Amino acid sequence: MMIFIHLNLFSQNIINNKEVEKISTFQNKDVTLKPSWIKHREDLDITFLRSLDPDRLLHNFRITAGLPSDAKPLEGWEAPSVGLRGHFVGHYLSSVSSFIEKYRDKQFSERLIYMIDELSKCQEAFGNGYLSAFPEKDFDTLETKFTGVWAPYYTYHKIMQGLLDAYICTNNKKAYDILLGMADYTENRMSKLSKETIEKMLYTADANPQNEMGAMNEVLYKLYKTSNNPKHLELAKTFDPEWFSIPLSQNEDILSGLHSNTHIVLVNGFAQRYSTTKEMKYHDAVINFWNILTNHHTYANGSSSGPRPNVTTRTSITAEHWGIPNHLCNTLTKEIAESCVSHNTQKLTSSIFTWTVDPKYADSYMNMFFNAILPTQSKTNGSYVYHLPLGSPRNKKYLKDNDFFCCSGSCTEAFSQLNSGIYYYNDSAIWVNLYVPSEVSWKEKNVKLEQYGNFPKDTVVNFTVSAKRNTNFTLKLLIPSWAKEVDLYINNEKQPINSVPMSFLDVKRKWRDKDEVKLVFHYDFHLKPMPDNSQIFAVYYGPMMLVFESNKEIILKGNTETVLNNLSISDSDESTFQLKNDKNNYLLRPLFDIDNQSYGVYANIRNY
Repeated sequence: MMIFIHLNLFSQNIINNKEVEKISTFQNKDVTLKPSWIKHREDLDITFLRSLDPDRLLHNFRITAGLPSDAKPLEGWEAPSVGLRGHFVGHYLSSVSSFIEKYRDKQFSERLIYMIDELSKCQEAFGNGYLSAFPEKDFDTLETKFTGVWAPYYTYHKIMQGLLDAYICTNNKKAYDILLGMADYTENRMSKLSKETIEKMLYTADANPQNEMGAMNEVLYKLYKTSNNPKHLELAKTFDPEWFSIPLSQNEDILSGLHSNTHIVLVNGFAQRYSTTKEMKYHDAVINFWNILTNHHTYANGSSSGPRPNVTTRTSITAEHWGIPNHLCNTLTKEIAESCVSHNTQKLTSSIFTWTVDPKYADSYMNMFFNAILPTQSKTNGSYVYHLPLGSPRNKKYLKDNDFFCCSGSCTEAFSQLNSGIYYYNDSAIWVNLYVPSEVSWKEKNVKLEQYGNFPKDTVVNFTVSAKRNTNFTLKLLIPSWAKEVDLYINNEKQPINSVPMSFLDVKRKWRDKDEVKLVFHYDFHLKPMPDNSQIFAVYYGPMMLVFESNKEIILKGNTETVLNNLSISDSDESTFQLKNDKNNYLLRPLFDIDNQSYGVYANIRNY
């Protein structure tokens, strides 16, 4: 059997010449998780979703529409007096739709159909296409005062996205009809506004802007891709603020002081616009934003958001905003790294990877997956966090099931999609960007690829190919930035390779049924320093961000070299590590394994 193996190193000239290789994501139903600790995280999400009463979720919609409801109102941000009421229902629709498509879950199917039917009745009661759990007058306030009301379009978008996902994932035609009515209602409102009014509505440079638009642009571009109706495309464009897109397209860093999640979702909308219209302005805005964010505003695990440089609101003292570029040492409050921001960063990174096939995006996605996404969930009960603090000492502050904060919804949705971002493909190759026990069906090739192992705690990843006939294709395996040495085996035979970090290892051959591939990574300890102080750093072992299990501030002696030399494995089975430093013996473990313990991420060297 002839095997061709080489490293696919990405050339920047490909982007400059716009000769990019177009690749696709697999459909949700084509990728499923196999039993593992990551599948357990998905199962915890399913358990939480099953605990929710559909009539309680529907209560505010019915009351607002003037329909009877004897259900007990929800609490937290879904309480009857809260402006964002209804937002979580959108996340719920998206989450259960994803599980229905993957697993044909009967209970979720029945609940989804029931909720769509009842939401349709609410929309009919309004009689003008409107559907929300808050009254229409909130939009009147937004259009005249531009403040004084809590983000009606943010919530409206969540509902629209949930309905679109219900249609795409489960083919629920009624959900699509409701969505079209909501789009018509939005078009009718926006058509009556002057250009100046729309610009004021879309200007969100203040701290915690009450006129936050959510991802209205994103959902409307996605709707256009489904409907092919030009009015949906034009409506989507009205939600693209030029005050934000133009500087980004010119590679200007305007992030300092902006509310993080308000604006990253707009960039996801810009990505949808570029994929729809091929306008290079939006391509450039997206690429530049990602580079600015990743190179100047993120912590070691890829997460971002924290205190605002100019504090004007209570929240902006500690949370939810981007700061001065490359100034992160003084931002380590207890409320940094908002979960919503991390989830939306992942979505953006995946989109750009499909345009560029650049391994740096896959490498970033993997780092965030294990060190910024999975740590937002309790491994014991599935509770989520609003923030993922990275200072010392810190604790994860888990949300209650009845809080229904923004991150409750974002995490619920994100953990219903842990199967995304693992595999990509074109007509001749399949990319493996995450090492997660899973199975992907490549229908075009009539091939199935199964992945096994306990990565990242275990350094070995195994694959099995199932094919009804011998099939030519290239298996592209991500070699992450931390992987200085990798071994490759095909059918138990070691292959001669020279692995290079931040590349794809291409294995091109005619694959036979039951062919096996094994990757063996060699881990080492390494440090990721703060951009503004090399003496403040996070500790990694291979792909895993390690944290100090301690209720004290982590202040070390010596230098970075002595720190590295004194790190060692404590218990490989439990994935615990130790650092001996200045008569102290510190216990470390992966951040995704931290539950209720006090911990510290960034350590500080002080010799005086």
